Amino acid sequence: MFTSTGRLTDFICGSAAANDIWSPRATVQAMLDIEAALARVLAAHGVIPASVVEAIVAACRAEHIDADALMTGAAAGGNLAIPLVKQLTAVVKANDAEAAKYVHWGATSQDIIDTGVVLQLRAALDALDADLRALSDALAQQAARHRATPMIGRTWLQQALPITLGLKFAQWLDALTRHRARLAELRSRALVLQFGGAAGTLASLRDRALPVAQSLANDLGLQLPALPWHTQRDRIAEAASFFGMLTGTLGKIARDISLMMQTEVGEVAEPAAAGKGGSSTMPHKRNPVGCAAVLTAATRAPNLVATIFAGMVQEHERALGGWQAEWEALPDLARLTAGALANIGGIVPGMEVNTERLARNLGATQGLILGEAVMLALGDAIGRLEAHKLVEGASKASVANGTTLYDALAANETVTSHLSPERLRALLDPANYVGQAQAFVDAAIANSQQLE
Repeated sequence: MFTSTGRLTDFICGSAAANDIWSPRATVQAMLDIEAALARVLAAHGVIPASVVEAIVAACRAEHIDADALMTGAAAGGNLAIPLVKQLTAVVKANDAEAAKYVHWGATSQDIIDTGVVLQLRAALDALDADLRALSDALAQQAARHRATPMIGRTWLQQALPITLGLKFAQWLDALTRHRARLAELRSRALVLQFGGAAGTLASLRDRALPVAQSLANDLGLQLPALPWHTQRDRIAEAASFFGMLTGTLGKIARDISLMMQTEVGEVAEPAAAGKGGSSTMPHKRNPVGCAAVLTAATRAPNLVATIFAGMVQEHERALGGWQAEWEALPDLARLTAGALANIGGIVPGMEVNTERLARNLGATQGLILGEAVMLALGDAIGRLEAHKLVEGASKASVANGTTLYDALAANETVTSHLSPERLRALLDPANYVGQAQAFVDAAIANSQQLE
């Protein structure tokens, strides 16, 4: 029997953990957790009778909620909290009519929905933090392993100058180190309670408002902001921005890997696994399916970020449309980010590196990529401009005659009068012209380790 209730692509661009965090059941349970905490702290401060707390807390379980009725009620009420509170009150009333009078006391729908999102966001950030650490460790290991492995660097998709494979890994690692720092900063600003009552004043709780708010924040393990933030959505926008930037970086990594994995390039490959990357018609194919999932996420993420940013322009004390636009955009964005991170995390540790292809591609131009190194060496003796003209002419001759740049240069008397054959060969060795690549690798690894 076909019983799936999720989207059929949930595991292509998402992850099991993220799908659970943002599932309908988890969303409902997060809101119910807040209702239970609210009852506890209200009783502790003498706002409601202590005798009603047990019945309310016992009812705050997702299995007591009719999902179909909740969906129908949300369409009529404009949000999930209204029908949820109605159902919760009915569940409590069935066991304790007196306790039912105190369900949702002093709160408004947005308090419950926003704080529920914050609880889910906290779980999502916890999961991302763990996966980011693991990916950073794997990249650091790969960068160290290939610190001195020469490869061609490419600009505008054309061969440029030699770099090292370790430097490419280090560039990815350095970006992720900044994202880890952003995540830590985001926690301090975004993981806060939303509790303001109908218009953000908590008037219904009178002189007990602030003590109740602080206790509620403590109960839920959140920070208490200076004031409610119903229509100030910068915290949510910052979370969206973080998700979008991280997904963009992961997309860049996936783009590099997929380009290097092309048949004609063949420098790296995603780890092999049964049933992974095959074609329905071509048995020989080994497709970069992990990269494809990440690039899909990176393609979708910017529009979701834009949706949340557009929703920041809200009306007075409560929003009409902008807040509601977040409800699907933020979870989708969080799921995509988690899925992209999981995919890259599954690729990097077991990435297959073909050093023979790296070397072959490095020599594809028969030395032309080292023309700059020779020009600078000659420039010391004959001046940069003259050296540039000489090497440029030799490069054209190399291409026209199908010879190596070494052969073209060695046939020039001006070159041989200033550079010995040994010196010329050394200048045309890619491993000798990677600049500070290895030092940059070391710096990236050190920066990452400082966050541990």
